[in-house]
Amino acid sequence: MLTPLAILFAVVGGAWGLVADRIAVRWPEHDEAELPGGRAPGWRTAVTVVVGSAGLAAVPVRFAEPLQIAIFGAYVVALTLLLATDLDQRLLPNEITLPAIPIALVLVLAGLNPMVPPGALLVTAGIALAVPLALAVIAIPFGAGAIGQGDLKLLVSVGLMAGGWRLIVGVIDGCLLAGVVIVALLLARRITLHSFIPYGPFLIIGAFWGLLGPG
Repeated sequence: MLTPLAILFAVVGGAWGLVADRIAVRWPEHDEAELPGGRAPGWRTAVTVVVGSAGLAAVPVRFAEPLQIAIFGAYVVALTLLLATDLDQRLLPNEITLPAIPIALVLVLAGLNPMVPPGALLVTAGIALAVPLALAVIAIPFGAGAIGQGDLKLLVSVGLMAGGWRLIVGVIDGCLLAGVVIVALLLARRITLHSFIPYGPFLIIGAFWGLLGPG
């Protein structure tokens, strides 16, 4: 149920999505960043704006306490920037994915994460490590690059923030979304069976759902 605060967050999230898209054009540094003006806004921009808006709007709907809203709002902001860099560069920067892991761990230990009680940390941490490891093993037959190291690091923090079950739900939802999009692109002849499709953006959108969705 949208409240005035959720509507405000939706606007802020959309604006941040636009800013994140523009940041991704320049950071981290890459060859295209040297082009005059960088990449023009396009479909990547639209995806980041929509996901950023929906994700941030869901935070005050999902959480009631101001501190919880601040914590998970900041995480959504970070995920939105990761979505932008992955869409633009197929990269999830270590500068975001790595610090998110100890920060998420501290939040659980301090009792500030309502989704993962301190007593559930051991099981949650085990799942948060097991799921990326399982995906890495499954990806081996598909060759190098089938799943990125940044994707695996991201999923660890998602597990610590959302809990083990919601991490699994997010990964499944992300894979299902990837399947639907890939089939649609194949039917539209926008890609072929030999095209490289990064799974990071789908995993991030799945993480949004696992973190903020009902259940």
